[in-house]
Amino acid sequence: MMNVPKILLIYTGGTIGMIRDFNSGTLRSFNFDELLKHIPELNLLDCAIDTKSLDAPIDSSNMTPAVWVLLAQLVNENYDQFDGFVILHGSDTMSYSASALSFMLEGLSKPVIFTGSQLPIGDLRTDAKENLITAIQIAAMREADQMLVQEVCVYFEYKLYRGNRTTKINAEHFQAFASFNYPPLAESGVHLTVNKQLLHRSEQKSLRVQTNMTAPIALIKLFPGLTPEVFGHMLQAPGVAGVVLETFGSGNVPNTPWLIAALKAVIDKGIPVVSVTQCSGGSVKMGMYETSEDLEAIGIISGHDITTEAALAKMLFLLGEHKQGAEFKEAFEKPMRGEITKI
Repeated sequence: MMNVPKILLIYTGGTIGMIRDFNSGTLRSFNFDELLKHIPELNLLDCAIDTKSLDAPIDSSNMTPAVWVLLAQLVNENYDQFDGFVILHGSDTMSYSASALSFMLEGLSKPVIFTGSQLPIGDLRTDAKENLITAIQIAAMREADQMLVQEVCVYFEYKLYRGNRTTKINAEHFQAFASFNYPPLAESGVHLTVNKQLLHRSEQKSLRVQTNMTAPIALIKLFPGLTPEVFGHMLQAPGVAGVVLETFGSGNVPNTPWLIAALKAVIDKGIPVVSVTQCSGGSVKMGMYETSEDLEAIGIISGHDITTEAALAKMLFLLGEHKQGAEFKEAFEKPMRGEITKI
């Protein structure tokens, strides 16, 4: 008989790891070694669960690339001992972290599922229990002696998403995340339905971990009234190694000469500039309108339908791989972990 799957639960911090003191109303962390005491339903799952926690759990607003490295190393160090990983994480930066780990963990053949909650685990109306229980259940799913999910995902409010396709859309509702350009990988209701045809499979068969994610990059959102002085200052910040530019609609910008000249000056220095759309859904389509033709002419890289979060993570990853020039552009515009739709 096949052994039950072993799942490693990694706690980084966030609301899901808090309980409320009902006398004072304040929130405090609880000991994750006592997890089963708080969620006895986990005993019903057909898997073995072990737990680890960051030495100093953090609010997700304090997330940094250095913590991404710690998480990637934890997965790497425990990869042979466990069949799946569930990372408990605050929701505010979860999409950034899931996107980053999707690139850092190359050749995954096991699930790495991020989850969290909007309310603490001990609250009467908490969403934490369902999110955690179902994330672990999905992480433990097997098919034909392989783990069914083999990529980095986000599970939240009855839906499993590809991690690098997600964006946080709501700070008040339980449905905090959306994946506008790619359907859910699984949906939980009376039945747990997995859309197997949507799951990503790596061509590489062994895990390789990239931890060089420290390049200084700039994220600039265009808006009506942006001045040459402010825009130039942001582009010329010392040490900037790459720029993600949030453009209008399908990749449009004001066709003012100073803006194009400022971007061209950066690109001429060998600094990659990627265009992503400010819209929640849809794609950059370079040259579709006159206002994006100039960008295409000076060598702006199209992010296609990538999210801003995934664009930042992918840029950090490729710069860490020492990609430059045409090699960087070619790599960025191709899907690597299912983060963009094949063109």
